[in-house]
Amino acid sequence: MEELAREAGITVRTLRFYRERKLIHPPRREGRLAWYDDSHLARLRTVSALLERGHTLNGIAELADALDHGRDVAELIGLDAPTEEEPVRLTPEELAARFEGEVTAENLAAALDLGYLGTDGDEIVHISRRLLDVSSALVREGIPLAEVLAAAKQVREHADALAELFRNLVLRHAPEEDLQRLRPLARSVVEAELSLALDRHLRKRDSGLS
Repeated sequence: MEELAREAGITVRTLRFYRERKLIHPPRREGRLAWYDDSHLARLRTVSALLERGHTLNGIAELADALDHGRDVAELIGLDAPTEEEPVRLTPEELAARFEGEVTAENLAAALDLGYLGTDGDEIVHISRRLLDVSSALVREGIPLAEVLAAAKQVREHADALAELFRNLVLRHAPEEDLQRLRPLARSVVEAELSLALDRHLRKRDSGLS
């Protein structure tokens, strides 16, 4: 315990307090000996980084609990199914830096519920680099992460409906194995229609201003 506290730059008393708050995993026991490893040190450094960014211990405890009970990464990103999305591995510190001040327990829970995040050891896995880049860009533009995630939930519902529409269209005229081959066509239709819809809304806004 003394060695771990020294490496983490905290006091033994603080380390005991963190253990009581379940901010780190229990040590591996061998008789009366308690063994800590690099995963404990990484978690302590994460706690320190989040405290420096203004997070409370209660919030960090909820964050740690959510991470510890995250879904299996293989299930999360669909490794056993075809996908065009590239997952991204992040440390908790890197995730906090991406969304500085916005990585709250509530936002983490919402991201886990959407299936955006999972855990693999001490790493966090985001299901899609494109979604990660877009959401962090929107937050940098001043849009709260909570609102980005709420909008994402609505987008997910519409996207599921569009995917079902395309699937039914293909299956009425082609075998199911053609779905994967034809998915770029569905994506092109959705991207074009969204672009046209944005054009219509921008024209409506401009005509209102004039």
